[in-house]
Amino acid sequence: MRIPDWLIYIAVIGAIVWVLFRLDDPADQAPPAMPGSEAIGPVLPPASVFDPEVLVEVGPQQSGVGTAFAIDETGWWLTARHVVADCKDVGIIVGRRAAARVTTVRPAPFADIALLKTERAPEALALDTAEDKLRFGQLAYHVGFPQGRQGEAVSRLYRREKLVARGRYDNEEPVLAWAELGRTRGLNGSLAGMSGGPVFDEKGNVIGITIAESARRGRIYTASPSSIARLLGLANVEPVGEPASPMTRANYGPKSDMLRRSLAVAQVVCVADGTDFIDGGP
Repeated sequence: MRIPDWLIYIAVIGAIVWVLFRLDDPADQAPPAMPGSEAIGPVLPPASVFDPEVLVEVGPQQSGVGTAFAIDETGWWLTARHVVADCKDVGIIVGRRAAARVTTVRPAPFADIALLKTERAPEALALDTAEDKLRFGQLAYHVGFPQGRQGEAVSRLYRREKLVARGRYDNEEPVLAWAELGRTRGLNGSLAGMSGGPVFDEKGNVIGITIAESARRGRIYTASPSSIARLLGLANVEPVGEPASPMTRANYGPKSDMLRRSLAVAQVVCVADGTDFIDGGP
């Protein structure tokens, strides 16, 4: 049976329109405001070859600080790969002049995340790596040490993207793109230093790791939960922790302070040269 020409024309026109809308990437446009959890949308689809790309240049490693968080009390922590890879020494800050020396650094070869091991760890946080629960517009709370000081941000889930890293190492990975909604403590400028910090859902579970930002676009990028689960599986690490207290846009500042005071969320320091840091313990 011959397909009518008009059906073929409609199919071709439909395909062209679909492609045009896919290629019309609104990456430079501010996403529409969503006031809160009442605006949560449908389930986020799986990663796709059609996901937009974001390029990140990874410069040479330098001494500096980032954020890490404990995932069990035997001494396992998670952070960002670019914070700790290629460092001479790595430590977790546990006091004003003390650091717990990291004995093992296991960077993921496929994502901007890494496992750290100290002799022991304080309060550990619960992970939720089930991606089938992620929904457009859901809120997230980013906790850490932006600009080397205490700070946090709130965002909503915008879409999936593919992060392409070039420079000190080359890598491509699926990430979650979040539209920043606000910050606490009068924090302005870059969120540098928050890299490696946990990303909480409203129930207090860790659902990601902050790894990059785009200030111009108002975006925060986090490691995919599936990437975290993959690294834990390869390292044969079973996280054992408790959810943080539930977070809201009204209380996430004080709740973040509690997490830092308990050292569940701590600063991680990278020593790229011969400088020593004072060794201590949690």
